[in-house]
Amino acid sequence: MSDIVTFGETMLRLSPPDGNRLERATEFEVHVGGAESNVAVAAHRLGSDVTWLSKVPRTPLGRRVVEELRGYGLETNVVWTQEGRQATYYLERAGTPRGATVIYDRSNSAFTTTTAQELEFASIRDAGLFFTTGITPALSSTLRETTTKLLKAAKQAGTTTAFDFNYRSKLWPPTAAKETLSSLFPGIDILVIAARDARNVLELEGDPRQLAHKLGSQYNFETVVVTRGSEGAVGWHDTVVHEQPAFETDTVSEIGTGDAFTGAFLSRRLAGADVPTALEYGAATAALKRTIPGDIALVTKSEVDRIVESAADDVSR
Repeated sequence: MSDIVTFGETMLRLSPPDGNRLERATEFEVHVGGAESNVAVAAHRLGSDVTWLSKVPRTPLGRRVVEELRGYGLETNVVWTQEGRQATYYLERAGTPRGATVIYDRSNSAFTTTTAQELEFASIRDAGLFFTTGITPALSSTLRETTTKLLKAAKQAGTTTAFDFNYRSKLWPPTAAKETLSSLFPGIDILVIAARDARNVLELEGDPRQLAHKLGSQYNFETVVVTRGSEGAVGWHDTVVHEQPAFETDTVSEIGTGDAFTGAFLSRRLAGADVPTALEYGAATAALKRTIPGDIALVTKSEVDRIVESAADDVSR
């Protein structure tokens, strides 16, 4: 039995050296990354037993993904298939004014065909927490149905459900996202959402504290976490909003920062921490992730503990 089960697609990320154009690239760095597996690894590094649930093509690229995630200590509950392809994405990085460019190549991947009937529900029913994101139902109509059934099964079993809204404009328009994702809200206990998505997709108004209050009261969530980029996050629980600033960090790679935050937050909550403490661990893990290349937060709990303890020392002086 795992503490946490996550469900989603993990991709191979190919990146030319910083500043190089994709159209002229002669070499690529290869990383494994996907929101749900990024969260899974962060939670595992903070002490949770975690299972990643997915569907993967039985190809060298599919095996690369699964073997790497196993190497990070995750249990992998995978449906192997001979059909479909391994999803990839490309990241072109540069400074101002060009910035970063992301190109997805995930259409018709093996994962987009995942049905609930193929998956092992026992792992979800036995887990302490089930987690997925708004990226998954954006990938296909099949996955919209599957996500709904998995959340329903988790709720019926008494498993806590957590969901990162995680809107991606490259995958679907705001109107479609709002309709689909808000229909999932009755099956969700813990919602994580960026302030910009609450405003631009759900069409709510207000600052992050007000957004958290509105979401919590309107949809009857147990907990709402509203992230606010470089300003940190706020967490709503029992009608009280707690604020958590971001920790200072030197950024090597911003990819996966939000996933690192969410994984640490969920791990600490499941371990019994209150919301303010879990937010602090999330912010500390996110700060560490920004110093690490790739998509995954290869942190240790002792490193995160040190940042949290250092912040507490600063406050007590």
